[in-house]
Amino acid sequence: MAKVLEINLFGACIVRGVSDPIFEITGAKHRALFALLATAPFGRRTRSFLQDTLWGTSCFDAGRQSLRRALSDIKALMGAQYERLLTVNNAEISLDLEAVHFIGRPGGGEFLEGIDIRDNEFNDWLRGIRQTPEQLYSLFSASTQPPPPKLLPTVAVLPFRVVQGDPQHAVLGDWLAEEICRSLSRSNLMAVISHLSTREFTKAYVDITGVRDVLNADYCVSGSLRVEGAEAVALDVDCIDVSSGRILWTRHCFGRLTDFMGVASLPVNDVVRAIGQTLASEAVLHVQGREISSLSDHDLLIAGVGLMHQLKLASFARSRQLIEEAIRRAPRAAEAHAWLGEWYVMSVFNGWSTDRARDTQMAQDCTARALDIEPENSFCLTIDGVVNNTLRLQMDVAEARFDAALDRNPNEAMAWLLSGVLFAFRDEATEAVRRVETAMRRSPIDPFGYFFSSLAASAYVSAENYPKALQLADASLARNDRHASTLRVKICALHHMGQPGPARETAAILMHQQPDFTVAAYLKNHPAADFKGTRNVCQALLASGVP
Repeated sequence: MAKVLEINLFGACIVRGVSDPIFEITGAKHRALFALLATAPFGRRTRSFLQDTLWGTSCFDAGRQSLRRALSDIKALMGAQYERLLTVNNAEISLDLEAVHFIGRPGGGEFLEGIDIRDNEFNDWLRGIRQTPEQLYSLFSASTQPPPPKLLPTVAVLPFRVVQGDPQHAVLGDWLAEEICRSLSRSNLMAVISHLSTREFTKAYVDITGVRDVLNADYCVSGSLRVEGAEAVALDVDCIDVSSGRILWTRHCFGRLTDFMGVASLPVNDVVRAIGQTLASEAVLHVQGREISSLSDHDLLIAGVGLMHQLKLASFARSRQLIEEAIRRAPRAAEAHAWLGEWYVMSVFNGWSTDRARDTQMAQDCTARALDIEPENSFCLTIDGVVNNTLRLQMDVAEARFDAALDRNPNEAMAWLLSGVLFAFRDEATEAVRRVETAMRRSPIDPFGYFFSSLAASAYVSAENYPKALQLADASLARNDRHASTLRVKICALHHMGQPGPARETAAILMHQQPDFTVAAYLKNHPAADFKGTRNVCQALLASGVP
């Protein structure tokens, strides 16, 4: 689409036409009006926002008249291009961003340098942009804007070298590396170099300098393959910190060829999970005791999420600081906003929120911002579904979000899992179990193994398959014994299996962790308080000594 308007935002503000008629907007508030529209999502602002921001010192009627007069002046100056660029109605004003070319260099000067408008609302907005100008860099062409910070650690998986066996077995080494790449790419907490790129590194030794400089990777996975006879296969794998050359771990996998080539390859799954757990634990260890300003961009988000899932109050508070810093450095990173929304969800459900209504709104604002940036992002849609299901108690909206996420990415494990929870809430146990089983097959390699087992246990409780629910709850608690929801599921399973003693012991652990917990308060805020599954849980809690 042809551009008909040029705007410079960094340095002196310029707003001018580039096609007949040629014009230039010179009035301070007129230019500010275009700056406000150009920096808004979809180029759209409400008339009331523009009035309050640019004419806030005037009364409402005077502000409305001033905005109307400014639009009239702009129309007279722009001529036929006015209708092409601006859409005006009684509620909103929109600027067609497709027809706008942003000139200059982002960060090449102060944002709206020298513009002098005395209205407090405008200057508050101006200061907010100047504090984090990076949020506007995406308006500019890729050739002019600086590269965004790398918020996720980058992993390169090199083809595995054949050190024993037929040279044709190099195909197996290449295929195994490709399968590991494919599985890693399902994670929302790491970036994976494409297998086509890593194929260039097929030498007899690993060139760490090349991996770092050419692929810009933070971690490298490499190894060797030995094939003995027609069936026996041995795979040795190293995970290496590229910056230091330090080997973080090694794995030795041995089995038959069919064990490696199957649809659910156990060696591949073991390596994939080890990589995910290592990256998370390395990031968490790295940030301990360090000032946030000294941390690399790619450590912030993964460490923040890892600390969030430790479920310790001090770690939880620190996690928000890290995620917020990640957003400050990369304000257009949609998934970072979604993770912050998840932080507020967990704050409410772990009983750490001091203002449930405020934190619910904060969670909703975070996911709304994430979807403004990437409306089709399956992970962001999933977390918005969580907010609607668990905090806003709008199951129909939540189901639509989960369905949209899975439509865009059928491998989004979190969407399968959390939509399974939704169906469990509604006593639709068969579908709940189907979804959580699908989620477990696509389970993540990040720090959430306990989380998946816990929510899957909830689905089996809804199906009244209490032995399976207990098995999953115990598996979850073995990895994270501080998850209150898992303890409630375990109490329910034990009670309905006729084990009142162990149920009371587990209830005592729950009350030690959450001394203010009551069944009445739990029911008051539960999205499925009127459904059978929730009543079964509450019955078990009361019978086990929970007040």
